[in-house]
Amino acid sequence: MSPSVTSMAVICDWPLLRLGLVQAIDSQSDLQITASFSSVREALREADETKVVLIALQVSDQVASDQVAQLTRQGRAVIVLSTSQAQSDAVLCIKAGARAYLSRQTEVSELVAAVRAVASGRSYLGASLAGHSLPTPPPHLTGRERQILQLVANGATDREIAAKLNITENTVHTHLERLRRKIGSRRRADLTRLALRYGGLGDFSAE
Repeated sequence: MSPSVTSMAVICDWPLLRLGLVQAIDSQSDLQITASFSSVREALREADETKVVLIALQVSDQVASDQVAQLTRQGRAVIVLSTSQAQSDAVLCIKAGARAYLSRQTEVSELVAAVRAVASGRSYLGASLAGHSLPTPPPHLTGRERQILQLVANGATDREIAAKLNITENTVHTHLERLRRKIGSRRRADLTRLALRYGGLGDFSAE
């Protein structure tokens, strides 16, 4: 696959909608669906490692946010396509780590724009949410950044992190600097808060 092509997965429990999403995204020269699933459980069971994931499921708001959090903890950048346009539902998913939130009334052009934004490390909120006060989606982290974040939250020093991950202290400093830029703060306590926002201190595998 060309490096300029973004590969992604679709998780949707409506077969016809799933087919339509695959066709709409695959019609773009820079996007490609490499996996499609009917549930998050199926995607996790298949150990799919696609980093950008679009989910469109017939589940309650709380279940959807729980599934977003589960995927986010694995390093996925999640795009939610929802039947709801309620601000409260969007907030649940964004707090769980969703990088983009769209209504199922969204046009293909906006869906594609959201996918491209998320693939480039940015976030995207659908036009239907314009004017609403919503939390900023958390930054997308690499597997290694998540490992370091976990250890920081556990109280490890830079030297201890380097020893634990078998990398140099300079490499740890580089990752910490990137994390600080992503959250816009140089305080170590803010890194711990970010770890908690990501759903605790689970075991994150490096990329």
